Amino acid sequence: MKIYNIYGPETWTLRAVDQKHLESSEMWCWRRMEKISWTDHVRNEDVLLRVKEQRNILHEIRKQKANWIGHILRRNCLLQRVTEGKIQGGIEVIGRQGRRRIKLLDDLKERTGYSHLKEKALDRSMWRARFGRGFGAVVRQTTK
Repeated sequence: MKIYNIYGPETWTLRAVDQKHLESSEMWCWRRMEKISWTDHVRNEDVLLRVKEQRNILHEIRKQKANWIGHILRRNCLLQRVTEGKIQGGIEVIGRQGRRRIKLLDDLKERTGYSHLKEKALDRSMWRARFGRGFGAVVRQTTK
């Protein structure tokens, strides 16, 4: 299934709640395509077996985000400096309460460090090997 219900996910910061909503939206689409009513007691795993698919919406979002970040990191532009947080200025906020806000690169950084990510982005062949067309896209599995 192509992802048509999302637009511009490469700029999103995904919280756990957002990930849950995206996965439930994906399962809702599969259920609608298979004409499974919400009153039927069919587990999500059974629905995925019927359509011969796996959950892949979050994987596709991470892949698009990685491709976009790689494109930004290879260029020397304002957007790169903004993404890296190297722009001076702004309002100084001291002692902000609560949890730290999720930033654009946080979900990519938790898998690999930022310097490692930037180093791979500068070498296009390494970047394509890691995040290119063969980045593990989940496709329909057919059995004969």
